[in-house]
Amino acid sequence: MKITREDVENVALLSRLEMNETEMEQYTVQLNAILEYAEVLDKVNTENVEATAHVLPLKNVMRPDEVKSSLPREAALSNAPEAEDGYFKVPKIMEG
Repeated sequence: MKITREDVENVALLSRLEMNETEMEQYTVQLNAILEYAEVLDKVNTENVEATAHVLPLKNVMRPDEVKSSLPREAALSNAPEAEDGYFKVPKIMEG
């Protein structure tokens, strides 16, 4: 499959992208290079390669949601710019 300049013009029109002549030629060449590379990849023998969603062995980094003791309220509020009735006092950000 080969992408023509007319294909790029059509996609640009549908996407409402403005492109000059240089960009049309540039994208036509680049898209064809991508397709050629995909054809090369399509020829690679992957018969004994296990399917994977990611190349790195990722692990879940989430910790269990457990109740633990935390910083005492007074210590947490000790560095707050403003506190009121045992809570952080922050500027109002919404009208209403």
